[in-house]
Amino acid sequence: MTSQTTIDTTGPGDKASAPSDPTPAGGLRGHPWFTLITVAVGVMMVALDGTIVAIANPAIQKDLGASFADVQWITNGYFLALAVSLITAGKLGDRFGHRQTFLIGVTGFAAASGAIGLSDSIAAVVTFRVFQGLFGALLMPAALGLLRATFPAEKLNMAIGIWGMVIGASTAGGPILGGVLVEHVNWQSVFFINVPVGALALILGLLILTDHRAENAPRSFDVLGIVLLSGAMFCLVWALIKAPSWGWGDGKTWVFIAASVLGFALFAFWETKVREPLIPLGLFRSVPLSAGVVLMVLMAIAFMGGLFFVTFYLQNVHGMSPIDAGLHLLPLTGMMIVGSPLAGALITKLGPRIPLAGGMLATAIAMYGMSTLKAGTGSLTMSIWFALLGLGLAPVMVGATEVIVGNAPLELSGVAGGLQQAAMQIGGSLGTAVLGAVMASKVDNDLAGNWKDAGLPPLSQSQLDQASEAVQVGVAPVPKGTPEAFAAKITSVAHDTFISGMSLASLVAAGVAAVAVLVALLTKRGQNADAGAGVGHI
Repeated sequence: MTSQTTIDTTGPGDKASAPSDPTPAGGLRGHPWFTLITVAVGVMMVALDGTIVAIANPAIQKDLGASFADVQWITNGYFLALAVSLITAGKLGDRFGHRQTFLIGVTGFAAASGAIGLSDSIAAVVTFRVFQGLFGALLMPAALGLLRATFPAEKLNMAIGIWGMVIGASTAGGPILGGVLVEHVNWQSVFFINVPVGALALILGLLILTDHRAENAPRSFDVLGIVLLSGAMFCLVWALIKAPSWGWGDGKTWVFIAASVLGFALFAFWETKVREPLIPLGLFRSVPLSAGVVLMVLMAIAFMGGLFFVTFYLQNVHGMSPIDAGLHLLPLTGMMIVGSPLAGALITKLGPRIPLAGGMLATAIAMYGMSTLKAGTGSLTMSIWFALLGLGLAPVMVGATEVIVGNAPLELSGVAGGLQQAAMQIGGSLGTAVLGAVMASKVDNDLAGNWKDAGLPPLSQSQLDQASEAVQVGVAPVPKGTPEAFAAKITSVAHDTFISGMSLASLVAAGVAAVAVLVALLTKRGQNADAGAGVGHI
C-alpha cells in the first residue's frame, strides 16, 4: 500500500485521494505509534476534564460565592461549546490540516485551563470553560483524523482501540484524580494540571506530527451551513440541558426542540444546494456509517445516562466519599483499559459486526444487572456488573469509531471524527435528560405512598416537592433535630424510593442497549480505511 492509493468512496465516480505528503520512511516525525502517543496526551486532557471538574464544583461554589445555577454553567457552558462546535471543528481540520488544528486545540485548551485557575469570579470561570469547549472541539476530531491518515487499515483498529482506552480511562479516572486534588491541594489544581499536560502535547506535536491533507480537501467554507448546524445543535442541547428544570411538558422545552428540528431541516436542504457542503449528505448513503453514528448515540444514552445515577447511588446511598466512589468504579475502568486494545485486535480479525453486537448485548445485561442493585448490595456484586459494563463498552467505543471514520472518504475524516464525537455528546445528554425524567417521574409517583406506608407525618405539597428533589439524587430529606428513629425511617424511605427510580432508569437503558444490538448488525468494516498513509515503519 502506498500513500497515493485511490479508492471508491461514496458512489460511482467519486474518489478519495490519499494524503498529499507521504509519511517519511523513518525517524520520529510521522511515526504512527509516536503519533498515537501524542494525540493520546491531548485527548486525555479533554476527556479528563469532562468528569474531573464535577468534583471541584462544590469547592468552587464555596470559594467564589456562586449560586447553584452558576455552578451548573461550569458544566453546561463547556458541554454546549463542545457539542455545537465539533463538526465545524472537524471541517476546519479537513480544510487546513489536522496537525495545525490539533496544535491550536491543545494550546488553547491548556491556556484556558490556566486562566480558569487564575480566575476570581464565577463569570470568568464559566467564560473560560466555554473557551475550553471550543478548543477541545478542535482537538478531538483532529486526533482521529491524524490516526486515520497515519495508520494503514490493518493497524487502524488497534490504534483506535488504544485511543478509546485513553478516553475511557480518563473519563472514569476523573473523579478519583479530582477528589485527590481538591482534598489535598485546591480546586484550582484541577485546572492547572492541564497546563503541563498541554505543554507536553504541544512539544510532542511539533516534533512528531505530520500533516496529511487529502489532495481533494475542501477549499472553501459553507458559512450558512455552519450557522444552521450550530444553531440547530445549540437548540437541541439547550433543550436537553434545561428540560429537567423546565419540565418536559413546558412550552419552552418544545419551542427549542421545534427550533432544532427546523434548523436541521433547513441545514439538510441547504447542503444539497451549496458547492462544497459542510457535511455532504451523500456521506449518509453509507449504511454502515449511518449505523455507526446511531450506535454511538444509543451507546452513550445507555452508558452516560445509566452511570449518572450510579455516582449518586455510591455516594448518597452507600455514603462513600468521591474518591471511594471512583475506586468502586475501577472494575469498569479496568475492563475498558484492558478491553479496548483487545477489541481492536478482535475487530481487525473478525470485522466490527459481531464484536459490536456482542458488546451492546453485554452492556444490556450489565444495565439489567444494575437495575437489581439494592441499598445493601455488596461491593463484589457491584463490581461484577461494572466490569461487565466496561467489557461491553470497549468494543463499541473502538468499533463504532472505526466504522464512522473508516467509511468516510479521507478528505472528510475530520467531519467524520466530529460526527463521532457529536453523536457521543448528544447521546450522553439525551441519556441524562431522558433517564433523569424517568427517575423523576418514578420518584414523584412513589414517594408519597412510601412515606405514608412508613407511618411518617404527612407532608404538604411544597414539602413533598422539596423532598422529591432530594430523593432523586439519593439524599434523605432529614430535617435537623429529627429524632433518630424517625431519621432512620426517612432515610430508608428515601433510599428505597431512589433505588426504585434508578432500577427503572437502568431497565430503560438496558432496553436502549438491546435496540443497539440490532443496529450493530448493520455495520461493517470501513470501506475507505486503507486510504490512509501507507507507512513502512509500524
